[in-house]
Amino acid sequence: MILQLFTLIGALGMFLYGMNFMSTGLQKASGDKLRGILTSMTSNPFKRVLTGLGITALVQSSSATTVLVVSFVNAGLLTLVQAVGIIMGANIGTTVTAWLVAWLGFKADISILAIPLMLFGFLFSNSKKNQHKNIGELIVGFSLLFLGLSFMKESVPDLSETPQVLEFVKDWSSYGFTSVLIFLVFGTILTLVLQSSSATMAITLIMLSMGYIPFSMACAMVLGENIGTTITANIAASIGNTQAKRAAMSHTIFNLFGVIWALILFKPFLALVGSIIELFGLPNPAAEGFVVDPASASDSTAALYGLSMLHTLFNTINTLILVWFVRFIEKAVKRIIKS
Repeated sequence: MILQLFTLIGALGMFLYGMNFMSTGLQKASGDKLRGILTSMTSNPFKRVLTGLGITALVQSSSATTVLVVSFVNAGLLTLVQAVGIIMGANIGTTVTAWLVAWLGFKADISILAIPLMLFGFLFSNSKKNQHKNIGELIVGFSLLFLGLSFMKESVPDLSETPQVLEFVKDWSSYGFTSVLIFLVFGTILTLVLQSSSATMAITLIMLSMGYIPFSMACAMVLGENIGTTITANIAASIGNTQAKRAAMSHTIFNLFGVIWALILFKPFLALVGSIIELFGLPNPAAEGFVVDPASASDSTAALYGLSMLHTLFNTINTLILVWFVRFIEKAVKRIIKS
C-alpha cells in the first residue's frame, strides 16, 4: 500500500514535470512570436480574448499565459484593460488540456507511444541548433506528461479491492449541497498545493473514471480548481508593481464570479451539460445518482466528456458575460489594490 502511494505521488510528479517541460519547450520554440502576438492582438475585447485563448491552447498552460501577461503589465507593455481580456481568453484556452487528457490519455492511451517518442526527443535535444533543442524539450515533456498520467491511473487502487474507500467517499457525497461545497474546497486546496489546475483536472478525471466520486462532485472539484489556479498569478505579481498586482487580482475576480453563478445554478448547469453529452449518443452523466462503472466504456466516456464539457462551458459563458464589464473589473481592482 505504501509503495502504491509513493508510485502515485511519483507519477503525479512526472505528470507535473512533463507539463512544465512541454510548456517551456513550446514557449522557447515559439520565441518572440508570442510576445509579438500579445502586444499586437489587443486592439479590441474579442481580439484580446482570442489572443489569450490561442496562446494558452498553444503552450498548454493558463498559468504560463497569465504570468506572462502580469510581467508585461509590470513592464508597461500592456494596459490593465488589455490584460483582463487576455486572461479571460486564457481561461477558455486551458480547457483544451482537459479535452486532450480525456481523449488521448483515457481513450487513445498515448503512453504506448511515449517511450518511442522519448528517443526522438533525446535526438532533437542533442542537436546544436537551439530550435531543435526546444522541440526536443517539447517532445520529452509531452511523453512524460502522458507516461505520468498512465502511471497515475495504474497506481490508483481498484475500488472492488478497497470497499472501505468507496464507503468513505459515499459518506462525503451524501450531504447534498454541503457535499458540493466540500468537494469545491478540496479542488481549490489541491490546486493550491500542486500549483497546476491541469494536474488537479487529471486527478479528478481519474477519480471520476474509476467510480471514486459521482459526476456532480467531480464538477464541484473543477469549480474549486478555477479558484485555486488564480494563486499562481498572484504569487508572480507579489514582487511586481501595482498594475501587475491588479492584473492578477482581475483573474481572481473573474473566476470567483464564475464559481458563484455556477453554484447558484448548479443543478440546471449540470443538466445542460448532461443534455449536450446525450446528443453524442452517450449516457447522461448528470442523471441522479450517476456513478461510473469502470467496466463500462460508455459510462467512462460520458463522464470524461461531460467533465471536459462543463469546464469549457463554464469558462466560455463566464467570458461572454464579463467581457462587457472589463471597465467595471478595472475599477474594482483599483479600489481593492490602491496605488
